[in-house]
Order: sequence, then C-alpha cells, then structure tokens
Amino acid sequence: MPIESDPKAVPGQLKLPISTRSPWWQLTRRLLLALGILVLTVLIVYVDRDSYRDNAHPRADRITLVDAIYYTTVTLSTTGYGDIAPVADHARLINAFLVTPLRIGFLVLLIGTTLEVLASQGREMFRTARWRKHMEQHVVVIGYGTKGRSAVDTLVTNGVDKEGIVVVDPSSVALGDAHANGLAVVTGDASRREVLRRAGAERARQVIITTPRDDTTVLATLTVRQLNPSAYIVAAVREQDNVPLVRQSGADAVVTSSDAVGRLVGLSSISPPLAAVLEDLLTTGEGLEVAERELLVSEVGKAPQSLPDQVIAVLRDEKVYRYFDPTVTQLARGDRLVVVRPSKELPWAPRPGTHGEAIAGEPV
Repeated sequence: MPIESDPKAVPGQLKLPISTRSPWWQLTRRLLLALGILVLTVLIVYVDRDSYRDNAHPRADRITLVDAIYYTTVTLSTTGYGDIAPVADHARLINAFLVTPLRIGFLVLLIGTTLEVLASQGREMFRTARWRKHMEQHVVVIGYGTKGRSAVDTLVTNGVDKEGIVVVDPSSVALGDAHANGLAVVTGDASRREVLRRAGAERARQVIITTPRDDTTVLATLTVRQLNPSAYIVAAVREQDNVPLVRQSGADAVVTSSDAVGRLVGLSSISPPLAAVLEDLLTTGEGLEVAERELLVSEVGKAPQSLPDQVIAVLRDEKVYRYFDPTVTQLARGDRLVVVRPSKELPWAPRPGTHGEAIAGEPV
C-alpha cells in the first residue's frame, strides 16, 4: 500500500509541534485590537478637543465627537487630509509621541497577515536551530503508524520526555498525529541519510524502526547504523524470516509483529485466560506490567524467588538470566531485575525504590 505523503511538506524538513488557534479567534483578536486603538485615539483627541481646529469650519470653537472620529480614522490610515489639525504645542507632542505609535500599531494590524507569515517563518527557523543545537541522546522513531504510536506512548508512560522524541515519517496523516501529540516531526523517507541527519540520528541514543515494509526497515537500519555506530536500534518486522537480515543490518533487537499477533490469536483459541494475561502485560497503564528496576541494598544476597516482586529475569554484566538460572541464585550488587508488578502503585504493593530505600549500585 503506498504511503500518503504531504504535497506541501518538503522532504527532510523538520517540523516542531506548535500550539494552533482557530482562524476565527485570530481574526476576532485582530479586529478587537484595531477597534481598541481606534477608540483610544478618539478619546485622546476628543478629551483635548480645544487644542484642535477644523480648517473647513473656521468659525467652530471646538471639534465635535464626530470630528474626533473623522480625524482619528484619516490619521490612523495615514490619509491625512489636513482639514483638522492640532494647534496647541502639547497636542502636537501628543500626536508625535502617542498617536504616531498607535498609528504604527494600526498599520501593523492592517498588514498583519503578511507580517505574521514572515514572523512565523523566522520563529520556526529559530526554534529549529535551537532544537538542533540542544538535541542529543534523544530517541528517533521511524514510522508513526500503529506500532510507532504505541512505542511512543510506552516511552512517555515510562518517563521519556516528549521533547526528547523525534518522529520520521513521509505521511501527512502521521505528521498531523505526531504534532497533535506534541512531538517533533521530520518529513521524508527514513532510508535517506539527509532525512536522518535532520532528525539528529547520528547523535541519538536510541532509534526505533516501525516501517510498514520489511525491505524499508532493512534500508533504514543500514542507514542508521552507518550514521550512528553506537545507537541502540530496535526494529519491528512483519515476517520471522527477515529477522536475521535485519540483525545483520545492524539492529540490536528485532520484534516480529505478525508472529506475536499470531501467538496471541493461537493462545486465545487454546487458553483465553492465558491470552488475556499476556495482553494485560503488554498493555500500558492498567493491570499488570513488565518493568525493569534497580536492586535494593536489602535484596543483595537473596534469591530472586524470595523478593516481594515477581522476578522473571535478572540482568547481570549485560546478560539476561532467567530467575531460575543457577548463575543468579544469589543477587549481587549491580544486578537489575525484570519484574511483573501492578501498573499503578498501591498501598499493598509499593514499588521498591520509591520510598527512600537504598539502591545497590555497582560493585566496588
């Protein structure tokens, strides 16, 4: 299926999320500002009406409210017929130092659309330059379909700041969805080096690849690995046969989406409760969750099975051991635990390490 692209989007262009308002709100705001300037100027002129003369009616002692409105409109619009003019020195000073700035503000509102476009482009360039300057050790998500959105939601739920996530996708729909979620977006094909450079892939600490095609995933993985040899790359593929190819391309972890769905479907037909438990573990924010945590000082030397948490694996020396492996019979400093626990902290199941407990760091 071809990917829908945004005809107005420039390939490789970075788009940062911005707060948008209704066009009617913008129009109403401008009209109210213009009306406020008009009313204020009319009041200034009318209150000091004795200092003005109407040359078209020299016998009039002072100008009227209608004259003040007329003078204000022709002055703010820079028409300036000259029939009504200030004659007192202080009135001229007021015109020079107060009415003139109001006139400038009024003109800015009249040509505000053009100025706003130019200012928006300037602000966007400044925000982009600042973003590129400070963005490093971030997460690049290639592909913002169902898998990409779920990956981002999981990252955010586990404490990753949205400002530290960049989405790369050629689709205008994905661009709109990512902006609505407050994410920065680079529009374009992730297999192109220039597009990935705009996303800062060479400085990223992690790259998640969730493209809809396995061949695109292979190309994107190769390109990312060439740009950033140290990044941790996680890729999703549709077919199990393509896992070795993606790993050879440079991916550190590969997830097979079709096989995972197939297993859940098969378990649902054989054992619906078991499938429900697995689905619960994969769902963020409710029920049970699989999480990684530090080892506490009080847990050093104990067996994984004896801890309050349901430990399913132990991470030691960058290797993963099952909880029943003889190598991790006794937990040691520097270990990390993979546990199953409630997704929300409850009084009867507090999360270890969240109540001031000492963490068991690296061995001395």
